[in-house]
Amino acid sequence: MLISKNWLAEYVKLDIPLETLIDRLTMSGLNYDGNEHVGDDIALNLEVTSNRPDCLGHIGVAREVATVFDQELCVPDPKPMTGSESISRQCSVTIECPETCFRYTARLIRGVKIGPSPKWMQQRLQALGIGIVNNIVDATNYVMFECGQPLHAFDYQKIAGKKIIVRHARDGEKLVAIDHKTYALTPDMCVIADAEKPIALGGVMGGADSEVDADTRDVLIEAAYFEQLSIRTTARKLNLHSPSSFRFERDIDSAGLDWASRRCCQLILESAGGELAEGCLDVGTPPATMAAVTLRFAQLKRILGIEIPTEFAIHTLRSLGLTIEKTNQDSITVLAPSWRKDLPREVDLIEEVGRIYGYDQVPDDVAVPMAASHRPTADRVLDKVRSVLVAAGFDEAVTASLVPQPWAESFSPWSDSPPLQSSQPMLGVLEKASQNIGAVDLLRRSLVPSLLEVRRVNQDRFNDDAELFETAKVYLASSGGGIPDQPTKLALVSGRRYADVKGVLEALVRTIAPTNSLSVASCEFDLLDISRCGQLHLQTASGSKPLGWIGEISPAAKKQFGLRTVVTVCEIDLATLADSAQLISQHRSQSPFPPVSRDFNFMVDNAIHWAELESTVRGAAGSLLEDVLYRETFRDEKRDGAGKKRLLLSVVLRAPDQTLTGDQADEVCGRIVDACRTQHAANLS
Repeated sequence: MLISKNWLAEYVKLDIPLETLIDRLTMSGLNYDGNEHVGDDIALNLEVTSNRPDCLGHIGVAREVATVFDQELCVPDPKPMTGSESISRQCSVTIECPETCFRYTARLIRGVKIGPSPKWMQQRLQALGIGIVNNIVDATNYVMFECGQPLHAFDYQKIAGKKIIVRHARDGEKLVAIDHKTYALTPDMCVIADAEKPIALGGVMGGADSEVDADTRDVLIEAAYFEQLSIRTTARKLNLHSPSSFRFERDIDSAGLDWASRRCCQLILESAGGELAEGCLDVGTPPATMAAVTLRFAQLKRILGIEIPTEFAIHTLRSLGLTIEKTNQDSITVLAPSWRKDLPREVDLIEEVGRIYGYDQVPDDVAVPMAASHRPTADRVLDKVRSVLVAAGFDEAVTASLVPQPWAESFSPWSDSPPLQSSQPMLGVLEKASQNIGAVDLLRRSLVPSLLEVRRVNQDRFNDDAELFETAKVYLASSGGGIPDQPTKLALVSGRRYADVKGVLEALVRTIAPTNSLSVASCEFDLLDISRCGQLHLQTASGSKPLGWIGEISPAAKKQFGLRTVVTVCEIDLATLADSAQLISQHRSQSPFPPVSRDFNFMVDNAIHWAELESTVRGAAGSLLEDVLYRETFRDEKRDGAGKKRLLLSVVLRAPDQTLTGDQADEVCGRIVDACRTQHAANLS
């Protein structure tokens, strides 16, 4: 950002050496990046950070200088003379895209005489490297570099229908800009149009069809406030950047539109003559008021480490344009001005006081109390979850929080309450599934349906190996009807079988909560195959905690989600897992002695689940047990009778300090057989 030293001196007294000015501005946050002599003037190159758009004009920099050197700031108060005819009878302004253009103002000057701008204005602009055009265009540029508010002047007679319409561009529309290049517009771009066509690209550049030329007699002065992202996107898409777009991209002072418009009209009347129509067309949202912020004086020393006089802090904030609402012995409450949207917190006020006081005044050895920070347990658990699942061959997915009704009703293990409905459904974010999914306007109660749709999309693109997981919030209606409960869940969708996915979960539990184990109980959901599903429980020292659900999806669910192959799903509560997490790495010495493996063939009732038998085996085996391995399930009604099945399993025994003898292994096996017979009526065959 180039600043003219002579121009700056019009707002604040500069009876200080240039070196001192540069040093103090740099220490206060406006980094100096060189200078250049232009005639009898000096152009200072200052680096303005993106959070300080107020310093993209000379008045903003002058305010900083006035505060740093305790000088008086002199800002012009423009009061242009107006005629008797009202602008509302001669022109109209309509905003059709209020989400892109928040506010638009217009003033009309009739009977101007186009010619060169005053010599002093030309010198100011030339010091900044700005080309000289005429007294109208130069006035708009002058005000922009004076206060940071971009303006534009239209030839009023070239505006069809004498209407200004701020809208999105239409398909196929083009604009010849004042650089005399033609740009193809898209519907996401904001244009300033008349009754027939676009005449300017909002916030970026004016159009050649309405530009001021030697024949212009009436001018319409625009001062507007556009949405930052829209301007940035348009400028990048068209590769069309300008001083105006540079400022709109970084935000402007929404309350300064009227001042800039009056100032520009005053300069035009002085240099080009004419008559200013009475009134101003001002359409859109009025400027917002900043919330009050309280600064506790004790926080100055706590944060900065040095004593700063209370009087200095109050004087600094007032000099920077903040309004004092209330003050007492311990604190001060202020309102930030419209041009300082970067001051919403107490710590921001502390920074302002500190930088004006001078960070060079803070000793190198100052004792600022600090506390070591650490990452929350939930974040550390998430890191381990991602590490384990990626190692197991899964990819992380991100899905939308809103789902259609068929998905919301297909699986809701955490709540029986109806799903919450959003007043703003999502459009165009889901591919059209094989069935009519309807409106996407319900907050999800489970992550599984969305991941099943992602699995289908991958399947249709011949990516049958899509193994997916997601960690995200679900939204459950609260009992009091207030803010919904938003627990974080982990969901898996895999093409592997039930047992394989259960093994992945067991590895996850061993990694995060190594002293705990996973057990499975029976459950029933329409989405899941009744013979291959279960409710997961985390077995801890204090008891059993419900963890989630796992299962292969049923044939009906495959049809609903358009899936052709076996799919296993799982969803668990991450908070339950985090509560039992042991995040300090543990290790156990590996036994140098050989293991002993024994096989068991238990005959049990069909109602007995493998997980129940496994839990009993683990409990009976004791400390010598290293692992329990499922082998097979076998049914033979002719041999064993109806309602019976055989569960084949192996146990691996190992001692840490000796080779197990046959008698020791037989003793453990005897306990296993007795426990299974007692608890499950299991007979060894």
